[in-house]
Amino acid sequence: MATHVNSNTATASNDSWREVVARYQHTEVPRALVQLATTLAPLAAMFVLMFYSLAWNYGITLLLAIPTAGFLVRTFIIMHDCSHSSFLPWRKANDTVGWFTGLLTLTPFSQWRRDHAIHHASSGDLDRRGHGDVDTITVREYRALPPAAQFKYRMKRHPLALLAVGPIYLMCSQRFRTRSKATKDKQIASVWGTNAAIIVGLVLFGFLGVLPQVLMVYFPVLYFAGIAGVYLFYVQHQFEDTYWAPHKEWDYATASIAGSSYLKLPQPLAWITGNIGVHHVHHIGPRIPNYKLQQAHDENPFFHNVTIVTLRETGRALTLALWDEEQNRLVRFKDLSA
Repeated sequence: MATHVNSNTATASNDSWREVVARYQHTEVPRALVQLATTLAPLAAMFVLMFYSLAWNYGITLLLAIPTAGFLVRTFIIMHDCSHSSFLPWRKANDTVGWFTGLLTLTPFSQWRRDHAIHHASSGDLDRRGHGDVDTITVREYRALPPAAQFKYRMKRHPLALLAVGPIYLMCSQRFRTRSKATKDKQIASVWGTNAAIIVGLVLFGFLGVLPQVLMVYFPVLYFAGIAGVYLFYVQHQFEDTYWAPHKEWDYATASIAGSSYLKLPQPLAWITGNIGVHHVHHIGPRIPNYKLQQAHDENPFFHNVTIVTLRETGRALTLALWDEEQNRLVRFKDLSA
């Protein structure tokens, strides 16, 4: 069973947490460079292997796409750290590595960084929803919707829609994400610059006569990695006793600890996902490098008052869809008639 904390009592209002977080915010260049090498080199090797496997059987290629997608997820985690300037100690180096790893995952780095910063600053705030979150409405809001709108919301929150359609939607929406309130000239340039780089790559591969093969190799990997990314993000914020509060009552530290789960993954999966399962530590201390998240959790009892979720328990999280303001918890659609 998952270990839960009550979001009403999991307070972190005093300043002691700042001192705890500060101890782990320093980057370590050797560890970062090793992580970069042990991510990009295997990723490149797997792509080459997949390319050659096309001559054997496409089923083998698709099987190879699964571990390759793991390394693409790890590449995204490096980009994620760069967006917080926590991967390397130099801003320009973070920007460069972030842009390159963002390009590998088809993510406009500057735009994503801005959106993600707003997510950290508003996660769990009922009055500031819609920034990097899975769309979540309250029971009261759901009941006020007309039947057609209720059906649309049910379809959006269906696990198949989230995991099967979600990655494709994100892949496409990022190509034109220029109308957000978080979008400025720099972010617009990031979106179109990434799009231009993708087009140049497609033209180059077409000129070399390998475009069909590149697409047959790359897009299954991107899709599988997208499924993993949506799944990880979802289960780390969507659990029964998570934290949501009106803006006047919202507290950043409490939202970080009570509104983020500790997804306990087997070590190989924890490694490939850059310890992103230690999500509560990351949310309260986004400048902590991914390679120090587990250490920060283990060494500080402050971080132990958190909802712990295992892989086996994440299936139920995918059925949660509405925030019940009376019970202060997420509920399923079928709970409404209970």
